[in-house]
Amino acid sequence: MACTLERFIHSLDARTLPRVLQIQSGIYFQGSIYEMFGNECCLSTGEVIKVIGFKINKLIASICENNEVSRFSAKVELPLNFPGLYKVVADKTPYVSIEEITKKVSIGPTRFGHPCFYSPEDIKLANLTIKHGEQITFNSVEEVNGTMAVNCGVVRNNQSHSFTLPLSQEGKFYECEDDQIYTLKEIAEWKIPKCRNRIVKLSNTLHTWDSSNPLPENFDGCLILTPVYEVQAVMKFRKDIVHILSDLDVEVKDITDCYDISSFLQPLSLEDVFERTSKEFPMVAEIMEGPSGSQKPYNLLHTGKEIVIYKKYQATRVLASEIRSDSPKRHFLIPPSYKGKFKRRPREFPTAYDLEIARSEKEQLHVVATKAFDSPHKELFSVSVGDQFLVQQCQTSEVLYEGRKKVIDVLACEQILSDTYKKVLLPMYMEGGFVEVIHDKKQYQLSEICKEFRLPFNVKVSVRDLSVEEDVLAAVPGLQLEEEITDSYLLISSTNSPVESWEIPVYRLNMSVHLLSKDVQAVVPPATKTTVEEISEEQYYMVRRYENQTLHPPPRPPKKPALAPKPVFAVPKHGVSDVLQAPENVCVDTTKKLCSNQAAAVSELQVSCQNDLVHHENKKDTTGKATLLDTSVIKDLTNQGLGKCEAEKDEEEEHNYDYVDENIIENIRKVFQDATVRNKHALSEGRRDI
Repeated sequence: MACTLERFIHSLDARTLPRVLQIQSGIYFQGSIYEMFGNECCLSTGEVIKVIGFKINKLIASICENNEVSRFSAKVELPLNFPGLYKVVADKTPYVSIEEITKKVSIGPTRFGHPCFYSPEDIKLANLTIKHGEQITFNSVEEVNGTMAVNCGVVRNNQSHSFTLPLSQEGKFYECEDDQIYTLKEIAEWKIPKCRNRIVKLSNTLHTWDSSNPLPENFDGCLILTPVYEVQAVMKFRKDIVHILSDLDVEVKDITDCYDISSFLQPLSLEDVFERTSKEFPMVAEIMEGPSGSQKPYNLLHTGKEIVIYKKYQATRVLASEIRSDSPKRHFLIPPSYKGKFKRRPREFPTAYDLEIARSEKEQLHVVATKAFDSPHKELFSVSVGDQFLVQQCQTSEVLYEGRKKVIDVLACEQILSDTYKKVLLPMYMEGGFVEVIHDKKQYQLSEICKEFRLPFNVKVSVRDLSVEEDVLAAVPGLQLEEEITDSYLLISSTNSPVESWEIPVYRLNMSVHLLSKDVQAVVPPATKTTVEEISEEQYYMVRRYENQTLHPPPRPPKKPALAPKPVFAVPKHGVSDVLQAPENVCVDTTKKLCSNQAAAVSELQVSCQNDLVHHENKKDTTGKATLLDTSVIKDLTNQGLGKCEAEKDEEEEHNYDYVDENIIENIRKVFQDATVRNKHALSEGRRDI
């Protein structure tokens, strides 16, 4: 039965791809040329195409009143990168079975792919009864004992209970209210059900209104979003992939069941190639759709080019991020073959617990306090800005709390005084701020850092990699080497001039090929070239594993009654960022919080600070301990920077701009979630101690 292309795509289940369609009728029935994304294709009546994929290309928005399209609202096109944060309005129309939910709603491994529903009636299972109105989280779809089912969960009394619901489960299932905020791109990818529209409420515009904005000025209402899909298809006598918008005015008929689908070229993604057995390599392939990008080897992989794929394998990379206070940060994957050299840069530690994690047997950790801390126990040390410590070890100590003794974990340190050292104890729960003092001037290879130090580790390129034309890391002022990862790669070269071979990532390169029945001339690949790969914010979160996420600082006990504040230096939480390079560069870099037109003045201040402290050479006493840095200069510089920061803050508040960069949304969410987990952990432990 014929239907419009739009209707067919809106109802198409991606799990049934590929599908073969025949063009029935439309404004292109005479074989007109249709161009999309630079690809021309002829859609004549009777033409046969194979649909291999589809994704939302843009959204058509209408202003919503009482869950209906406003009579006075014109439809406007919104690109997926249209700025703004939106809340999803729960759909009032119920789903009639679990199977319908799995067909129409995106369920996946990310936090976006865990939709929540409730049933107006109790659901009785073998060992659990789901009460009516109880929120059910859908986590994944998989086969259980030969039956397809959904892994679900409910939370009762802060305890999670897991169970499965078969796809055959019938009943009314309503969407739960969602209090999260999303970008349009996230809504398009995860929150628009098939065959349904989606109502969203504008939460934050993220930019000031101007005449180019398709929405009315000061609009803060609801929108009805209708998706327009980009369809990827293969035509019978073409070797590339064509892209067609789903709102094209043509009618199609699904003839998959009565057509030889093998008569089409078979496009393979890099994931498809990687899934082939090792015995099938090497192989020759022709690129049907090449990746975008000017960096080698991506600029060599254009449509129609023949390549040799020698093998598949796992390779290690070091995940690194640019050190900067503002966003967006740049992220890199550095291969072990990188030939540049690094010098150490100071690390920042927000708590005493982080000092314990960073402590190593190789060298003693020397830090400067950048935030004051008033200890609630007389047995423990109170910290002022500029205090310097040598970190020793973690131990336990007795403290007097509400008239009774209590044993807590503490960090033993030595405070560096002008002519002596004082043993002090810092509570592990201490939320202060510390900056590392670097005494090490050595230049390190990447492999040496990974072998000798614990990641994360702060560095700067001191000698660039001379084996490449442009070393992208050399221009980055500071890098944090976060962790070593293992990723999937294919080794390829050109069939025409196999002078060198390249590693290409399997899961970050959007590229399609089809295999050719040709013999590989050289089974042994030529010399392999590896490059530093710069990845996007989204790709960064895909590869980041957060191995230490289960480690949390010990909870802080309830505070004692507030006392009169002591005259200590108060510094904003992020007021000191780039820490002291010892012995010559003994100053605190506050430029990250200053305007660009103040940078020169700060630079002069830092030079003056360095000149005043040149006499502090890296001397050690008879015990081999580091000498004290001039804390008065540190405090003076910190306070001057603070004054400028506050003046800048007042100036910014006069403008009251309401703009948020979408690239930092994920960072905001992560910080919020981490803080929530830590606060819950601290609260539960505090109650247990009491």
